[in-house]
Amino acid sequence: MIKGLYSAASAMLANLYRHGLLAHNIANVDTPGFKQVLTSLDEFKETAMIYPPGPTAGFANLRWIGNFGLGVQNSADITDFLQGGLRHTGHTFDFAIQGAGFFRIQTPDGERYTRDGRFYRDVDGNLVTVDGYQVLDEGGQPINLPEGELSVSPEGVILVNGQIIATLGLAAFEDPSAELTRDGSNYFAAEGGPTSDTVGSIAQGYLEMSNANPAQLMTQMIAVARAYEAAQKMVQTQDELLGKAINSLGTF
Repeated sequence: MIKGLYSAASAMLANLYRHGLLAHNIANVDTPGFKQVLTSLDEFKETAMIYPPGPTAGFANLRWIGNFGLGVQNSADITDFLQGGLRHTGHTFDFAIQGAGFFRIQTPDGERYTRDGRFYRDVDGNLVTVDGYQVLDEGGQPINLPEGELSVSPEGVILVNGQIIATLGLAAFEDPSAELTRDGSNYFAAEGGPTSDTVGSIAQGYLEMSNANPAQLMTQMIAVARAYEAAQKMVQTQDELLGKAINSLGTF
């Protein structure tokens, strides 16, 4: 009976965590370059079912019946790196990557990678992200832009008034899910350097949108809420049965 209580409680905790991840994904459905976070449920632990039960049973008569699950737990979070759709903005400093690859960004914590191409030219002429981090060129150096008409080729070559200024630093990874770890909502860190040369192409005046599907997320949110409620009712039922058992045993 206690096992049933723990199993139901573990389901509540697991679905509460899933609900938080879904809420995080929903909150970022309009964030350019956002990659949704996925998780699944794994079995927490199994215990052997022996007959006859109890410490007084003779070992020679014990018979293994099967394994009994003790609840569920969330698997490790997985980032879905599937490319989102492109939205035309017409803004000169909006860039989208078509295909694999990430923009290289310099942050106070070191180099980071992102698919969010909302860039600006700051007061010092540096190309920066919406958070003020410097965008790096192919040599890992900040990009400084003079005044003038900006254009970017599909290969990432930056021109101002027709003169080549720099080339956008793009990085790609053979297995982003294994090589990258999330650092904030829209940045990723890697212990090693890029492991692939397939970096895709640049579309100026476009932004890659989130790969989270709002309708799908809402459906999942409803399913998780119902699963949580079912586990909650099971906890209440197990608690009532335990109370009745205690009261019944107390009469003998």
